[in-house]
Amino acid sequence: MKQTLQTLLKQALDALQAQDILKSVPDNIRIDHSKDKTQGDFASNIAMVLSKQANCSPRVLAQQIVAHFPESAEVEKIEIAGPGFINFFIAQHSSVAVIEQIVQQGNEYGLSTVGAGQRVLLEFVSANPTGPLHVGHGRGAAYGATVANLLRAVGFEVDNEYYVNDAGRQMDILATSVYLRYCEVAIFPDNAYKGDYIIDIAQQITDVEKHDISIGVCKDEKDGGDKEKHIDGLIANCKQALGAKYQQIYTLAIETILGGIKADLADFGVEYQQWFSEQSLVDSGLSEKTLTQLQAANHIYEKDGALWFKTTEFGDDLDRVVVRENGMHTYFASDIAYHLEKFERGYDKIINIWGSDHHGYIARVKASISALGQDANKLEILLVQFANLYRHGKQIPMSTRSGSFVRLEELRQEVGNDAARFFYIIRKSEQHMDFDLDLAKSKSNENPVFYIQYAHARICSVLEKAQDSGSVDLSLLNNQYEQTLIKQLNRYLDKVKNAALNYEPHLLAYYLRDLAGDFHSYYNNCDFLIDDKTLQASRLQLIIATRQIFRNGLGLLGVSAPDEM
Repeated sequence: MKQTLQTLLKQALDALQAQDILKSVPDNIRIDHSKDKTQGDFASNIAMVLSKQANCSPRVLAQQIVAHFPESAEVEKIEIAGPGFINFFIAQHSSVAVIEQIVQQGNEYGLSTVGAGQRVLLEFVSANPTGPLHVGHGRGAAYGATVANLLRAVGFEVDNEYYVNDAGRQMDILATSVYLRYCEVAIFPDNAYKGDYIIDIAQQITDVEKHDISIGVCKDEKDGGDKEKHIDGLIANCKQALGAKYQQIYTLAIETILGGIKADLADFGVEYQQWFSEQSLVDSGLSEKTLTQLQAANHIYEKDGALWFKTTEFGDDLDRVVVRENGMHTYFASDIAYHLEKFERGYDKIINIWGSDHHGYIARVKASISALGQDANKLEILLVQFANLYRHGKQIPMSTRSGSFVRLEELRQEVGNDAARFFYIIRKSEQHMDFDLDLAKSKSNENPVFYIQYAHARICSVLEKAQDSGSVDLSLLNNQYEQTLIKQLNRYLDKVKNAALNYEPHLLAYYLRDLAGDFHSYYNNCDFLIDDKTLQASRLQLIIATRQIFRNGLGLLGVSAPDEM
């Protein structure tokens, strides 16, 4: 219907242009669903957009547009409101047509080809394999998986990727932490990983000698020393004392944690097409090759024994170190090589989903892309705020390094996958979110996922009890509850498209909650199993279409649609 209105409006505007009232007509004419049912089904602000070039008030131009609007059996009435909004009231036969469209298309309803032919690489979560996923990672996982679902629904070909940071200092801290637990040291370093999972990994170690690797190491911070130098000294001693055995512990730690991450994400309904290893950049020589390429282009200089990238020449606020004075490549150097590798794969769009604490990292990554001769505009970076967890009204404190955090697995076990997926995406990704455990577990109307799933289950219950009905006559669906529900069904296509193209799955979540509200009102005010079999058949057809939208929408969000509750 929206496309029909855009076509008719275009014809009216073309007529005004032919009369020299308008100088030009835009290709894209905005049509929105009306929020207030008294203002029609659709509205356009085109008169306000074009009034300046028409040299008249928006309301006067709106009157001229309406006067030239072609006659259509689809449009029952047109009104001008406020400063110049044009409101369209759709004929009932056009409005109810969506019911048959939904029923006929079933699971395919809502799919489109907007992004057809475009390949997207979507990287998300990419948590360091230094510990199990916690509730903070869960938000990025739910958001990324849902964005991928939505993009695929509108025609994009999407590959999900997890970047495994399996190289560098953090991994050495992990391996050394495991060894120290294996040695059962009494006093644990401030800068080591302290979670119980470290002990679990240490218990898998066999036939490795125990050494005191603290000999000759500077004091830790709690003893008045430097915690960074202290852990680095422990790492050096651990490597020297264990020799080849060190790599065994290193590999055991990463494989154990990464295996847990993969299983956790799979159980959460999050799938990846690729797992990309940071170590592979080193092994393949791509990291060194990328650095050489930047040096050849005069983007690298030496200072204080380190190599610096001139990121300020590309909009960054500071130049950045890529090789430390000890010859070790920084994380940034690996990220430069990784992003070059991404671009060389030929994707049309590259999307990174990062935690909001990486905001300052965006400029330098885009700088590196430009410096390597790639189009930085192909890269989009979406930020996700941290999730705060609440129980009984009190926030649960979390710290990854200290091991004081709630695992994603624990959250899923407590509230279930459905509530976790839905609650994570009900807020805009850039907004802080408070995850209320008590609300997520409640079976009440205040719990949005329960409210929506209960609407679906109610429909299933009605249909299960229904006997043979008469023929369908959708023109009988004319009471206020039916009209409101039908109007809501007509919004679904736009909601999916907007949620996908704007990377805003919360738009679809809000829509489903509103749809549930409209259905519950209908259910509470109208009977479905009645003597008038034609009206019964028509009402059942309406709720069958509504059930299909719940199934399709919840499916995109990664949430189930139970038949009974």
